[in-house]
Amino acid sequence: MKLDYVLTKNRLTLLLSGDYLAYDDAEAKKRLFQEVIKHAPAHIDIHAKDLGKWDSSLVIILFELQKLAHKKNLVFQTEALPEGLKKLLDLALAVRPKPPQQKAPAACFLERTGAYACALYHICRRGLSFIHQTIQSVGHYLTGSAVMRRVDLWFALEDAGPKAIGIVSLISFMVGLILAFVGAIQLKSFGAQIYVASLVAIGMTRIMGAIMAGIIMAGRTGASYAASIGTMQVNEELDALKTMGIPASDFLVLPRVIALTLTMPLLTMLSDFMGMLGGGAVGVFMLGISPQEYWKYSVDAFDLTNFLVGIFHGLVFGWVIALCGCYYGINAGRNADSVGAATTKAVVSAIVWMIVMTGIITWLCEVIGI
Repeated sequence: MKLDYVLTKNRLTLLLSGDYLAYDDAEAKKRLFQEVIKHAPAHIDIHAKDLGKWDSSLVIILFELQKLAHKKNLVFQTEALPEGLKKLLDLALAVRPKPPQQKAPAACFLERTGAYACALYHICRRGLSFIHQTIQSVGHYLTGSAVMRRVDLWFALEDAGPKAIGIVSLISFMVGLILAFVGAIQLKSFGAQIYVASLVAIGMTRIMGAIMAGIIMAGRTGASYAASIGTMQVNEELDALKTMGIPASDFLVLPRVIALTLTMPLLTMLSDFMGMLGGGAVGVFMLGISPQEYWKYSVDAFDLTNFLVGIFHGLVFGWVIALCGCYYGINAGRNADSVGAATTKAVVSAIVWMIVMTGIITWLCEVIGI
């Protein structure tokens, strides 16, 4: 079992004799390849008349030798090899052909418009169907026939309520502080910096408190809903619920919608208070307004109508955030990347729809005269 060879001027003849089973003579292989590289004979022949048993170790040697010969444009003769060994070498060096790629003909403008319209129709239909199922689930809950565990509702309330107090308080305080600073820049030129208190009170209670609480909850809780339900989709837990006849809208969506519906008005009130507190910090410590004066002007500017409009905004935002998070979670794909995409879509959609609903509510308030 040796790698014997005979080297002439333009020809290297490899002599294979005996058995080649688990051949591991690294020195012999190195010497053979060095001879081929150094002399580069025009022909490499193989004599395998006395070849016995062989395994993949011999196939690897011949494969590497044949690749080296092709690289240096040498003639590699394999006719003397056994038929099975020859087929293995041919198979190893064969290049798998790539199937021809046929380019789809470019669609015309009408086709693209029609396809976009159909896709938009299906998206709207699926979204409206989801909202309809959620409203039905709320009806089931009011009539006591909803398939929902009470513990799920308590967990959702805890996640959307007490655990969100810290971040909502901090961000709302900073927003009120910034709002007071911005207002003071202009009011100072008129010597009316005392009205910073009125500006912050009206702005926070009317809209800013609800918007800040909504944006925070969209990025925190809405993303959590999409990620958790999307992971259940990946793990085929939603399919298990369908198999058991449990509607996902009752079991998964309903407790989350109820939780945000109950907590968002409360978080909006907290945001209003913390925003006015942030404005008060600026007014008292930066503008030299006494705490009594700031409190007086804040109370005078406080209006119950503005406060209730802000609470109503928070209520609507709770529905929007919960619906967006649950919708994209239930309609997520079956892999990890789709869960991330669903989370991103849930947050973006929730914020966009909150702005849309703010515009609609503001227009309605203007029409009604509120």
